[in-house]
Amino acid sequence: MTLRARLAAGDVLVGSFLKTPAPQLVEVLGLSGLDFVVADMEHAPIDLRDLDLIAMAGRAVDLPVLVRSRGSSAEAIWPALDLGCTGVMVPHIRNPASARAAVAAARFSAGQRGCSPSGRAGFYGGLPPVCFRDTSDQETLVIAQIEDEEALANLDTIAIEPGIDALFLGPVDLAQSLGCAPDAPEIRAAGEKIVRAAALANKAAGTFVPYSPAIRDAVASGMRLIVCGSDQSLLRMTATNMITEIDIHQEPPT
Repeated sequence: MTLRARLAAGDVLVGSFLKTPAPQLVEVLGLSGLDFVVADMEHAPIDLRDLDLIAMAGRAVDLPVLVRSRGSSAEAIWPALDLGCTGVMVPHIRNPASARAAVAAARFSAGQRGCSPSGRAGFYGGLPPVCFRDTSDQETLVIAQIEDEEALANLDTIAIEPGIDALFLGPVDLAQSLGCAPDAPEIRAAGEKIVRAAALANKAAGTFVPYSPAIRDAVASGMRLIVCGSDQSLLRMTATNMITEIDIHQEPPT
């Protein structure tokens, strides 16, 4: 079952951001049991050449690779899908127009995505163009990041936009937009609104959490698409916990 089908069926999916442009890390994370990774082209030094190897590594270990794009333009989205990424997380979706732009860039049926089955997603020309178009539209996951005050006023109309599969709370940017802290009551209230709007539209809601204990709370609140930390933060926290637990750097008792 594809990642999009699992989300539509009501599964809870847990993944992590990938910040380091290294396919080896995708291979390692693919052995961890994660449901997906999100290659972060918005806030990390990942370019298309890096993404090509990242997508290839994901396929090798059966780990779906999503990409967080640098915007909602067609040029920012469809090359990643041609490389074999499973879907796209589009930042700063503020209104139905930007949601439609993201869908148009990701889905052939919406009219803006250029078509060539010659790449990895088309099995290097192995899929006929019509089959490639249909398969891609059926399997590509399109996630709208909600991280602006304007978006909160447009949640219902964003959620019902055809082709949007999930509303995803971006707590840090939304906190910046609202002028509060990421753990402030305003962000929790925004999360509740996102869950309600997604449910009314029969879509999924998701969020970012910085560490694993917060996953259960996010799921209890109605979120089903959870991104927990990143490859870098997971490595840093594991190393920090190791040093803290062994306490080897503390002065010995006298």
